[in-house]
Amino acid sequence: MKTKRIIAIDDERVILDSIVKLCSAEGWHVDVAEDALSGFKMIQSNVYDLIVCDIMMPEMDGFELLEKLRQQEIRIPVIITTGFSTVENAVKSLYNGAIDFLPKPFTFDELISSLKRGLNYAKIQKQVASYFFDSNKKNAMVSYIPCPPRYLRLGYSTWAFKENDGSFKIGITDLFLRTIENIKNIEMLDFDGEIIQGNNCCQITSDNELVHSVLSPLSGRIIKRNEHVIGDFTLVEKDPYFRGWLYIIVPSNLEFESKHLVPCSSDRI
Repeated sequence: MKTKRIIAIDDERVILDSIVKLCSAEGWHVDVAEDALSGFKMIQSNVYDLIVCDIMMPEMDGFELLEKLRQQEIRIPVIITTGFSTVENAVKSLYNGAIDFLPKPFTFDELISSLKRGLNYAKIQKQVASYFFDSNKKNAMVSYIPCPPRYLRLGYSTWAFKENDGSFKIGITDLFLRTIENIKNIEMLDFDGEIIQGNNCCQITSDNELVHSVLSPLSGRIIKRNEHVIGDFTLVEKDPYFRGWLYIIVPSNLEFESKHLVPCSSDRI
């Protein structure tokens, strides 16, 4: 099997050393760069499966790197890390194209969980790209199911859909579920709880015992929880956009937060 290649960009040497050490234990190769300008040059001249990048760096920050990648149509998945962990940074990262947001300091499990999802995302991305060059289209069509066009999404992980009464139904995208692979358990919040856009709204444990945080697409009060999912979490995998929804909420800051959501009609990876 081809060794996965990752580039880690951070101006803290201790963080880079930690990423190299932890990834080496998984059999992944990691190149490092101590600033985003150097990292971007390495990305242009090498082949990587995944980018891990800090936000706060001199000369070019993580958001500027995301913009440079977009301008040059370089579609390598990016995981943003930062020691300045705020909801604003998490939401901004996802809106600007990052596939995950990882606050520092992170644990071994948190890093490996995020990187494995990122590498699976890259694998699906390649499968979808091969669709356009492969006459056997059926294989590519099952890579993942895009969320319905009328839905909105935060990053690639969660969706929101406005009901007739103004409440919002929210759930997890099939693409995010495919990056996790097999679900062992789902922990949801209680009825009447508050959720915040860009914060954890449920946790999924996969068969390999890794825990995956699911970030809420909107803030608001939970007025209904899908008890069917509590009884049978495979509903989320079987029917993520309809019977597998998580919560119905009354949004608390819709006008501002809707600016961070992307119509699923623009769904692409």
